[in-house]
Amino acid sequence: GQYVPRNCSVDLEANVVDEIRNSKYASMFHPEFLLNGKEDAANNFARGHYTVGKEIVDQVNDRVRKLVDNCDNVQGFIINHSVGGGTGSGLGCLVLERLAVDYRKKSKLGFEVYPSPTISTCIVEPYNALLTTHWLLDHTEVSLLLDNEACYGLCQKNLDIERPSYENLNRLICKIISSMTASLRFEGEMNVDLNEFQTNLVPFPRLHFMLTAMAPMLTQQKIDAGNNSVQSISDECFQPTSFLARFKDFDPVEDKYMAVSLNYRGNVKSKEANATVQWLKSNNKVSFVEWCPTGFKIGLNDTSPAVLLEDDMGVAPNNVTMIGNNTGIVRVFTDRIIRKYDLMYSQRAYVHWYVGEGMEEGEFAEAREDIGFLEKDYLDVLQEQTSDEIG
Repeated sequence: GQYVPRNCSVDLEANVVDEIRNSKYASMFHPEFLLNGKEDAANNFARGHYTVGKEIVDQVNDRVRKLVDNCDNVQGFIINHSVGGGTGSGLGCLVLERLAVDYRKKSKLGFEVYPSPTISTCIVEPYNALLTTHWLLDHTEVSLLLDNEACYGLCQKNLDIERPSYENLNRLICKIISSMTASLRFEGEMNVDLNEFQTNLVPFPRLHFMLTAMAPMLTQQKIDAGNNSVQSISDECFQPTSFLARFKDFDPVEDKYMAVSLNYRGNVKSKEANATVQWLKSNNKVSFVEWCPTGFKIGLNDTSPAVLLEDDMGVAPNNVTMIGNNTGIVRVFTDRIIRKYDLMYSQRAYVHWYVGEGMEEGEFAEAREDIGFLEKDYLDVLQEQTSDEIG
């Protein structure tokens, strides 16, 4: 026998799923759980959500039900999708909505590829991203924001890949996802399950958009020559250049964390991890909001990350994944989505494509208002003082 991932891959057009069917890993996946439609969502949220997506969602639901029935105890769901195109945004939200209805108490963890600051693959990205964010506020418990530009930067700068392909980016993101789920799969001194992420990282249900980083993310040559102490790799995680979402002028003092989860893998003892956390705090590497005195959640796992022959990253004895709930993430919404959306929507540009697919124009206004409130929620967090200071 062999291990088969408990996974369902869905796309509205056949090309991408066919690549999996014809790849060298094809034998690993059960063909029943590789689903594709006949026509693409054409970068249109409304097509993915209302017209084309509606046709396939029952099939997706049926397959997910089968996967769940084969589990002894379902902890939750991990969803990987992008929010700029049509399928990832429209169908992604439709699937999330169904999961929320059918498996109410199960946590849903989303890895969302958001539009990059300067690289753009489609013109209507701001519309799709705004509509998706509106749904994500209600339907995921934790969302980790990624963007291609930051991943390209890491590949070029840290891994010396001159022209990174999507395969390189995917391998980078895989490492982060596998480090998050390592605690479910391997033994460790302090294991963190999916529900613990949610409990520790989300102070208010709407503020569940996370930053993520991993260290050491370097070639083998750089790892052999560098300092791989627990303190050094933890410090690297908090550098803005290590984040998997590109930030404009990130300020470690002004942009405050509400909570941070550090998941160590390898031979790291809790004494070392705790000493590192104290060092990070005392040297002002991280600053927390006033009402969060502890701030850190630590996970320790004995098993180092798996190594593949074609890996770009070198092998290190220890590694750490940081997931942080930082107020600075609001700039991803304001700079990349709201500003561009307002410019386009003021002229009602491209709106007819969405309305033509059965979406009401009022949904744009509703989503825009919701994101406006989200922006305000993040600002409120920064302005709230601890209760005994209020005169």
